[in-house]
Order: sequence, then C-alpha cells, then structure tokens
Amino acid sequence: MAKKSATKKTTSFDESLWDSANKRRGSVESFEYKYIVISLICLKFISDKFAAHRKSLIFRYGHRL
Repeated sequence: MAKKSATKKTTSFDESLWDSANKRRGSVESFEYKYIVISLICLKFISDKFAAHRKSLIFRYGHRL
C-alpha cells in the first residue's frame, strides 16, 4: 500500500495567535476584549518585574526571606 502524504496547512504565527484569541474570547465583544488583553499584559509585566526583584533580594540576603 502506498503511503498518503498528509498535507498540513501551515499558518503564520499572527494567524494562529489571532485564531486562538478568537476562540478564547468567546462571547465577549471585540471592543471589550482589549481591556482583558491589556490587563493580562500588565499582569505579565508586573510578574516579570517581581521575579527579577525577588531574585536580586535572594542573591543579596540569601534564603532568609
């Protein structure tokens, strides 16, 4: 039997990101979704800053925190 080669549609990163955002958005209107996305971006920024600060505190004071 001959093997069938499966043709897989390749999508760009932008398209896959947009599709996943549309799936996650659900019933939220697109003009309201921006507040959710901005909040998540801010949360990620704060989390990264806290992790860096925590790492510097542990380096400075050891694990006495």
